[in-house]
Order: sequence, then structure tokens, then C-alpha cells
Amino acid sequence: MRKSFIGLLSLLLVFSMLPISGSAVETQEPDVDLWNAVKPLDTTVTFLNTGAHPDDERSDFLAYLSRGLGVKTASMIANRGEGGQNEIGNELGNALGIIRSREMIEAAKITGVTAYHLSETTNDAIYDFGFSKSPDETLEKWDEDVAYERLIRFIRTYQPDIVMPSFRNTPTQHGHHRAMEILSEKAFEDAANPTVYPEQLKEGLSVWQIKKLFLPAESKDTATASIEIGMYDPTYQMSYPQLGEASRYMHKSQGMGNDIPVAPRETHLELLYSAVDTNGSDELFAGIPYDLAEWAKTLPKNENSLSVQFTKLQDQLESIIASYPDRDAVFTQSKKALKDVLRLQNKTEKAKLDDELKSDLLHKLSLKEEQLQTASFVASSLDVKAEAESTVLTKGQETTVTVTIENNGSQELEHINVELLAPEGWAVTSKADEAALAPGKSASITFDVSVPEDAEFYHAYKEPVLQAKVSYKSDGATVEQIEQLEGTIAVLPDAAVTLNPEDIIVNTANVQDVIPVTAKIKNYFNGAAQASVSLKAPAGWVVEPKSATVDFSAQFEEKEVAFTLSPPQGIESGDFKIDAEVAVNGETFNSTVQEISYDHIGTFYYQYPAQVNGVAFELLKNDDLKVGYIDSGFDLVADYLSNAGLNITKLTESDLATTDLSQYDTIVVGIRAYLSRADLIANNARLLKYVEDGGHLVVQYHKPGDNWDTNFTAPYMLKIGTPSIKWRVTDENAKVNVLQPDSPLFNYPNKITDSDWDNWIQERGLYYPMAWGPEYQTFVSMADPGEDAFDGGILMANYGKGTYLYTNLVFYRQIQGQVPGGYRIFTNLISYGTQE
Repeated sequence: MRKSFIGLLSLLLVFSMLPISGSAVETQEPDVDLWNAVKPLDTTVTFLNTGAHPDDERSDFLAYLSRGLGVKTASMIANRGEGGQNEIGNELGNALGIIRSREMIEAAKITGVTAYHLSETTNDAIYDFGFSKSPDETLEKWDEDVAYERLIRFIRTYQPDIVMPSFRNTPTQHGHHRAMEILSEKAFEDAANPTVYPEQLKEGLSVWQIKKLFLPAESKDTATASIEIGMYDPTYQMSYPQLGEASRYMHKSQGMGNDIPVAPRETHLELLYSAVDTNGSDELFAGIPYDLAEWAKTLPKNENSLSVQFTKLQDQLESIIASYPDRDAVFTQSKKALKDVLRLQNKTEKAKLDDELKSDLLHKLSLKEEQLQTASFVASSLDVKAEAESTVLTKGQETTVTVTIENNGSQELEHINVELLAPEGWAVTSKADEAALAPGKSASITFDVSVPEDAEFYHAYKEPVLQAKVSYKSDGATVEQIEQLEGTIAVLPDAAVTLNPEDIIVNTANVQDVIPVTAKIKNYFNGAAQASVSLKAPAGWVVEPKSATVDFSAQFEEKEVAFTLSPPQGIESGDFKIDAEVAVNGETFNSTVQEISYDHIGTFYYQYPAQVNGVAFELLKNDDLKVGYIDSGFDLVADYLSNAGLNITKLTESDLATTDLSQYDTIVVGIRAYLSRADLIANNARLLKYVEDGGHLVVQYHKPGDNWDTNFTAPYMLKIGTPSIKWRVTDENAKVNVLQPDSPLFNYPNKITDSDWDNWIQERGLYYPMAWGPEYQTFVSMADPGEDAFDGGILMANYGKGTYLYTNLVFYRQIQGQVPGGYRIFTNLISYGTQE
């Protein structure tokens, strides 16, 4: 009887073990950590899921594979999600990429999956440039060769038996998704081809043949394998789809995660390629040895002794699993099994075997060595806590790190050794030697650390700069584990400057006499310091003061300096930059450090050049225009318009509920505000009454699920397009046809021309309305190449004495991206009705 059949029977039994409320039987709480460590000993299969963005992973299926079966499972995600939206803050671009990368890591911890990315740094070639309908466009912008080389390198390193892209290469899919499917499919043969990226082989990697490549089936009818994954698991006290949803809740910036009941669920897969003989079986693992005992059967007859040892080792591993939840038994057995793995590795290395078979066997044994190390460490109940005196370091600083170890188990741990891993050039000293640690005893080891003057600054995508390695020896076997320090250890500049605003415009129609800019200087140096801050402007500009000195008494102290910038009256249209510098401790720094902190991911940092990004252009405006802005928290449009000289008031909950809205000529609703502001929904009738009484309301884009009611949110029926992939124009250079060129929307206060639609970034519009009442007029039409045009990008209707305008064009990206046309057109939209 095959193990897969036995496993199915056991899972069906587990399925019946649903939680029963009011049970009179006291049950022991599951030892989840120990089960997570021993269950992977059951199989040698490795699985890789590929996708484009963080949150593309097939969470329910991966939870089943990893937590349910113990399969070593990974997600390889192409980019960092920098081009997406943010439902928890206003971080965009690289800062959002850092958030989404960390969310992916936290999500993967729940499902037992390891998360990887092809993108290696901020502004990487493999960047999330926004929604794309074309895999060709995606691979061109990513630099296909860079992306493919990294994917082949990863496959040859991770060595997956099975690869499954999250999405198919179909026109209904995001171009990024399609691109990763194309690359994954190509890799099936190329990862095993020594002529593909041969330099990787010279570096020590080996070719690797993926055994099977599956795609998600389009339906059960087209599936070659359908797998039930909805079973309840008593160890995790939830089903595998529920585990998957628990992990998806970690993708908070994308609004992921749902509460679901325990219920049957099937995953349907289509086998696209196979390099193994399945004997006609459609099972997921057919033709792939499931454990060391099945690998033993692949050995030639003249290696019978080796075959027996592989079989016996698998028996040992099964015995360890059966010992759960007895930590002492697992600890004792894993030590012996670890020694046997090492011996078997040596014998396999010396055996006369086919190169591919030997490579497979050594790889599987290395997995068991890694897993047994983890099982032994968890079973030892050795608790490790590593803390740095300060999580923020600066170059040349001396600090201490304390690692506390406590033996909470019942076994004496011998030859315990604690090391602090640091980059080359860092000085790390400690007086601790190897020692034994009896049950119930603890010890603390203090390391003195010196950060070199040439240390690299922190980067969120690099390995932690300091890590603790804890090892112990037992019966000739050495167990090692890497433990992370508490918090994020970051080497930062002695001081950093944050400018407000970071983006400014100079209005060539009425050049400002002065533009105020505030520089906030933060002291990251561990102690008192004096800093001098200055702004470096282009020729012809006047900066006051030329520099300013601030004194700090302690680390993390902040001081502000107010500057004024006076642009030359004859400034020409175009871009310009103003750089900030801070001199401290004999060094000059020119960085902004953005601190990104959320409860579900922790605290991280994004360092980028401290500068004001400026653009000069003509922006005509009605100086008497008074605008109320309902800020969603997802955009900064209100701040940017204020900095451009418009009279903008952010409306609070109290304002929406009680203030006299008629004092505003226009009220603007921020992107997706009906999702983030319950008070907006509660007071929507007041807004419609404001329009009815003569006001002008401008509503920016929403998703269909953003508490948008097709028949009641707007004054007349307005249905947002779904599925969203169909209702967007992703080509930022798409030709725009103005349908009513004589409308004030395109003539007051700015005369809109074709040039105002130039140099847009990321896209034109998204979540286009798919249907609307006859009361609305349409004003623009545009389309992606080869598609029918949308004419709902700007809709406006008379309602009572006022006007209601809805636009799904991405003005927030244009305004925050300093695109002149975005400012000019949006200024016209909010000025409607005030023209003479």
C-alpha cells in the first residue's frame, strides 16, 4: 500500500475530527512548534510555487502541502509589489515594497512556507511598475534575461521536485502573472541544461531537473489531479484553507484575508510537463519518490546495502514522528538519526551511482540533516533570546549584544556554544567558552561589537547584520541553529534629514516669492552631537538661512529648521532638485531615513537621497476657490494641492457630520475613502444634499468592494467595473480623446491641451465604471492598444442645483508624481462651476 493512500486515509480521518464545543474530555494543547519540526521528516518532496507579487502565493494549497504533509515548500515571487495600492497607510513605491515583502515573510511563517524574491533591491530591474495586460511588456521592462537568470539560479539552488506557477498564461491574467508562468515553464528544461547560464555551474551550482510542472487547472474537467485540502487539522485547530486565510490576513496593505468555515475544498491541477514515469497515475506525487524508503528503490541492485540503509533511516524518521508530542523521545532519536544521516551522506558520496541520481540522493539527505537539526533543537526546549543594546547603530559605534539561553527541557545539553555572526570587518569579542547547560539552568553571553567605519548602511532586503548562532554537541552529533536578534538591527547615518514638502511646484504663471521648506533632522548617533544642515539649490535660487546648527543631547532626538526658498522670477518650465546635507561628527550625510512601523511586521527603514523634487509649470487657479477634502489616508493629494497654493481644508468626522458644507465651493472625496471612512458612509446623504443645494462634489476612484453601492452612493446609478482586469487602461501613454473640448472642465482655469496628457506615470485609469445612468455626461475616451475605448474616465451629472463628478483616472499618482498635466486637469475638475 503506497504511503500516499495511507496519508489520504489518515487525512480523511482527521477531517472527521471537527472541534466539538462543550466536550467533557480535557485535551492537551498541541505542541505546534514540535509538530512543525517533526512532520517534514515524513517526506523528501520539495515544492515551489512561483508568482509575481507578494500575496500571489496559493496559500490554502501551500498550507496543505507544508503543514498537512510536511513537504518542503517555497514561494518564489518576482517583485516586491511596489506598484500596488496601500490600504493601511500612504506609503507607495519602494516603501510599500518593503511593507509587502515583510508581510509575505510573516504570512509564510503561518503556512510553513519559505518566501523568496527575484527582485534583490529597491529600484531593481524586476520592479512592480503597475498593472500590465501584457507579458511581453512585463518581460521587456523587467529585463527578461536578468529575471530568467535569477530564476534558473534559484531553481538550481533550491532544487524543487515540483513547480507550480500561481497563474496561467491567459489574457484574463495580469501581465506580471503571465510573465512568471512563461519563465517557469521555460525553466522546466533549461534548469537541467548545462548550456543555459553555464557560469552558474562554474560557480559551484549543478543542473537540476524539475520532476513535474503543474498549472492551476481552469476547471475540474480539465484537471489531471484534484486534491482535497479542506480537512480540519487538530494540531493547528483549523483547516488548511483556514491556515491559508490566517496567513493572508498578514497582507494587510492589500486588504487580504477572510473568515471561512471548515468545509471541503479541492485544488485542481493540470500536469503540463513531467520528467518522470508516473505509470499512468494522476496523483500529485506519482513518479516522484515520496521518502527515503522510496528513494532506496531507485538504487541499482549492486547497491543493496545502501538501499537498506536508506530504508532503515526512513523508519527512524517515522519513529521520530510517532514519538510526538514526547520532546525527550524526539530529542534522543533525532540525535541518532542525525549521525546516521551524516554517515549515509558519506557512503552515498563514495558510491558508484549515476550523477543525477547521486545528486538527488545527496540533496534529499541534506534536507533531512537540516530538518533533524531543527527537530533536535526544538525538542531540546532550549530558549534563546538575543538582544542588542541598541537596534540602531552608526559607523564606528561600539555596542553590546546579550544572548540569553535557558534550558527548559529535561536533557543536559553539552558543549553549548554561542556565536555572534557579523559581516566581515566587524569586531566581535566574547569571553564565553563551550559549556554544559543542565535542565532548568540559564546562561547569558555578552558580546562586544565594534561597527567599522566602512560598514554598509542598512537595507531592508539584505540579511540581518547581526545574528546569533547557537550550537550544542550530543553523542557525536552537532546541532546548530541561527536565531534572530530582537527587533531590526540597522546601521544608519549619524543624522538624517526629512524634508517637508519633499515635492514642490513653482507656478510660472505667478512665481512664488518664497516657498517654505522644513528640514527635520534626526540624530541616530548614540550620544550628544551638533549638526549643521543646509539646502543646495540651483543657480539663481536664494535659500535662507544658508545653513543652521542644531544641538542634540541624545540618540533619536529630532530638531526642525525652517528654510525659505526663493525661485528666480524668470524660471523656465522643467524639473529641478534641491539637495539637503547635514554635517555631523566630521562627516556629511545626505539621506532621508523613512521609518516604516506596523504591528504585524515590525519596524524597518528605507534610506533614500534627501532632496526636494521640483517642477516648474503654469498652473492657473481660482484664488477664491474653497475646497473641502475628505481624506482617505491612502493618498496625499490634499497636501500636494495645498502646497501648490490651493485653499484646501481636510474634513474631519465632525465636519462631515455637523459643519455647514455649503461654505465649500467644491468637496473632494479621496481615493477609496468609502472603504476607510465609516463616517463618510454615514454622512453620504449630507454630501448628496450638499450637491442638491448647489455644491460641486468630485469623487475619485473606488473598487467595487469599497462599500460602494451601485444605486445609492452616487446620486444616480453608477456601477464600478468587474472583474477589475477588464476595466482599466494601463498604458500611461494611451491616446486621450476629449469628447467635449468646449467644456469648462478643459478650459477653466487652465486651457487643457494634448501636452497635459503627456508623461503620465504607471497608468491612465483603473476600476472604470461599467454602467451608469443616462443623467451622466462623458468627457474623455481612451484605450489600451488593441482594445475598445472606455469613455467613463470622467463622468459628471447635474443633481439639483449642483454637480456630481466621478473620475477613475489616477490623478493621485500624477499629482504625487509631479506630473504637470495631472495638477492642471485636476485643478480644472475641482474648479467647475466657479467660472465667470
